[in-house]
Amino acid sequence: MDLCEIRQLKALLERHGFRFSKSMGQNFLVADWVPREIARLSGAGPGTGVLEIGPGIGPLTRELAARAERVVSVELDRALLPILAETLADCGNVEIVPGDILKTDVPALAREKFEGLTPLACANLPYNITSPALTALVMAQCFSTITVMVQREVARRICAAPGTAEYGAFSVFCQFHAGVKPLFDVPPECFLPAPKVTSSVVQLTPQPAPEDVDDPEHFFLIVRSAFALRRKTLLNSLSASLRTQPKQELAQAIERCGLPANVRGEQLTIPQFAQLSRALRGLV
Repeated sequence: MDLCEIRQLKALLERHGFRFSKSMGQNFLVADWVPREIARLSGAGPGTGVLEIGPGIGPLTRELAARAERVVSVELDRALLPILAETLADCGNVEIVPGDILKTDVPALAREKFEGLTPLACANLPYNITSPALTALVMAQCFSTITVMVQREVARRICAAPGTAEYGAFSVFCQFHAGVKPLFDVPPECFLPAPKVTSSVVQLTPQPAPEDVDDPEHFFLIVRSAFALRRKTLLNSLSASLRTQPKQELAQAIERCGLPANVRGEQLTIPQFAQLSRALRGLV
């Protein structure tokens, strides 16, 4: 069965009485080159175990299973379980785990399922859980690569450079924890039903925290505060968020970092955020 051939796909769904759920953000692929390219670029191969989120009816799952040692797919919609049992019947290295990835202990799952293997993560993420799901994968700190398809707008935020309109706290979070790389775009007509936006595939390669960040919790407090009021200067945004620190102290810390008084938060690089975090703790 060609899982991306639209007539076969519709017949499969009709046979199982399946109805798309808007609340789950379900859009199934009808272009076979997409799951093939995602799997090819994911790094899946001998000796790897792949955690997939939201397999749908399984086109990406099958491509991953053809490459990886083992694939474990977490699926929230129980209506898809009998469909997956049919479409993946000949894939002996695939296990479907019913559940919500946002309520799953991801590191524990990876340890249990991928012992002796190199864990990877790969997913066509539902639009409605993109940020929390990607955050969970990054914070699991157990995957050698994380390859996901998301809205193009989100992919641009993930990969955005300082000083651009897309650059924000989520950009800093992703680039703090991983090297990020955009791979390719996927137009709406590649899905059923077709979404109103273009999707993009992006890859994150987890990396150690920057050496100049000695207190990640405080670092991200400063990052979130810097972006709290995007149209304001860094000083005003920090002042509005860090109410316990006098504005004059904030201004002095910004000056000690060699930053212009009117600089905005979205102009700072990760090393500059690290320096500012240390300055606000009296270490610069």
